[in-house]
Amino acid sequence: MRLLLTGGGTGGHVYPALAVVEALSSDARWAVDRREMAWVGGADSVEERILAKEELTFYPISVGALRGASPLGTARSLYKMARGYRQARELLREFRSDVVLATGGYVSVPLVWAARDMGCPALIYLPDMQPGLAVKLLSRLAQRVAVSFESVARYFPRDKVVVSGYPVRQALFSTSKEAARQMLDLRDEPAVLLIFGGSRGAHSINEAVRQALEPLLEISQIVHISGPEDYQSLANMRERLPPALQARYHLYSYLYERMTAALVAADVVVARAGAATLGEFPAAGLPAILVPYPYAGQHQQVNAEYLTSRGAALVIRDAELGTRLLSVVTDLLSDPGRLRAMSSSARSLAVPGAAERIAAELVSLAERRS
Repeated sequence: MRLLLTGGGTGGHVYPALAVVEALSSDARWAVDRREMAWVGGADSVEERILAKEELTFYPISVGALRGASPLGTARSLYKMARGYRQARELLREFRSDVVLATGGYVSVPLVWAARDMGCPALIYLPDMQPGLAVKLLSRLAQRVAVSFESVARYFPRDKVVVSGYPVRQALFSTSKEAARQMLDLRDEPAVLLIFGGSRGAHSINEAVRQALEPLLEISQIVHISGPEDYQSLANMRERLPPALQARYHLYSYLYERMTAALVAADVVVARAGAATLGEFPAAGLPAILVPYPYAGQHQQVNAEYLTSRGAALVIRDAELGTRLLSVVTDLLSDPGRLRAMSSSARSLAVPGAAERIAAELVSLAERRS
């Protein structure tokens, strides 16, 4: 089976698909060679940087975003989309793809559009609790739509939907906390606080950490994934810390393949509420303090409400980060019973086997075509 994958703009569109790649290549039922799978994404993008660490060929195509664009910006984006469509048709012809997997983001549109016109079946996976504009469009062109939750199925034609769960890397289930902490040079004590703001980082989270850094380090070890823009200023701040606190502050611009270790090693996480929180935090049994990005439509708010309503997370509004972050983290870390209850609630939401379910659907689509 030859498979083209697409999706991007954030890591939340990439990592679920990589979990499916892992299932296809490692499960004896399929044993698909990674050379028969390739990724189609935007040039100089988040997905290209992530895929540079993987054993998959990456093909860049032209893409443009439509949401929030001016009339002139929309015209430019449509031109880029049309160019991307032509590039996608050529890729489908040269790669001889049997099936396409798309996980959303505007970069998915040209490839799925071209696949429909060339008779190549496509499966769309929606990681969020609500579909965005791109996924709504793509669902009309695809043969299957996989969703993480039964409640999301109502957005799509019932005969197209499969409820798969959220696909995550198998290592999230199998890596021990001790091994994960060794990978990141963390000690057994004190507690580990993981902080990150998504693929690009989150300036407001970084600023709140900057304001409360020394008190936070008095009660925890911190793994802070800052993103590239704030990394250097935070690294300079780290150099000015007392040696004992400096040793507790583990700062990274991005973690790539060690992100699994960070999730498993942590006792609590402070993060945005992107789609990955719905799958990766439950798989790791990780209690969360979520800070929904206020300019992401309602997606992140809905994701956060799903986890908080089930006892797996707390929410801080972005505007309140500076005044509430330290007190909320302190309260949680001083209440081990509450942390254990949140961890148990999170783990109960995990759906092992999601990647295999999507892999089986892709194989079925490819076999039906041939």
